[in-house]
Amino acid sequence: MTVQVPGRDGTAQRPTPGADADRPGRPLPGWATVLVVIAHPDDESFGLGAIISHMTAAGAAAHILCYTHGEASTLNENGADLDTEREAELRQASTELSAASVTLLGYPDGGLADISPPELAAHAVGLAARHRPDGVLVFDDTGVTGHPDHQAATRAAVLAAIATGLPVLAWALPTTIADRLRAETGQPFTGQPPDRLNLYTRADRTRQRRAALMHASQISPSAVIWRRWQLQGDCEYLRWLLPPSHA
Repeated sequence: MTVQVPGRDGTAQRPTPGADADRPGRPLPGWATVLVVIAHPDDESFGLGAIISHMTAAGAAAHILCYTHGEASTLNENGADLDTEREAELRQASTELSAASVTLLGYPDGGLADISPPELAAHAVGLAARHRPDGVLVFDDTGVTGHPDHQAATRAAVLAAIATGLPVLAWALPTTIADRLRAETGQPFTGQPPDRLNLYTRADRTRQRRAALMHASQISPSAVIWRRWQLQGDCEYLRWLLPPSHA
């Protein structure tokens, strides 16, 4: 499907109101430091960007761990060498989101599920020891888009969090939005029912949009992200994979 791309200044169409448009949000945890664990460059912007932006705007230090260079992407809008181009895009977008640091590893894109989860988790454990985060931010354990790499990155993050005693907060989609996207695009989006979503918050997408547009090799007028944002409006949904000890 084709959806009009927002302007390059980061402006966007008026979102389609959802069922939560008039419901007050629930605040994100007030973490001073957060470890963000993702599989590919652009996951930090397309998926987690509004949440990272919200946290860093409140003063949090966000440290991003990305397992692959995203070199196996079937998209290449500008004919670039994806191995190097997507690294540059990740670093530019992370700066836009005010991330404190980026650690980019060289695991094979599309092959994270074949790597030992403890091996992947060890990298997150090492960063947790260095930065001492208050919690970990990931994609939902469904992968949201169904990508096995997303699921593997989240499994590794949860293992690391168990080892370090940290809570894990996951970005998710409600089933209503995921089902709509799956029907419209044929892509395997997977959501969660309302009783499995713990937090609902309103998000300013300004910096997320600018960060997303920095992934020039992956973004286009027909990218599903524009339709997803239409359906979500300024709403983001999260669930605890490992809740805080006081929850």
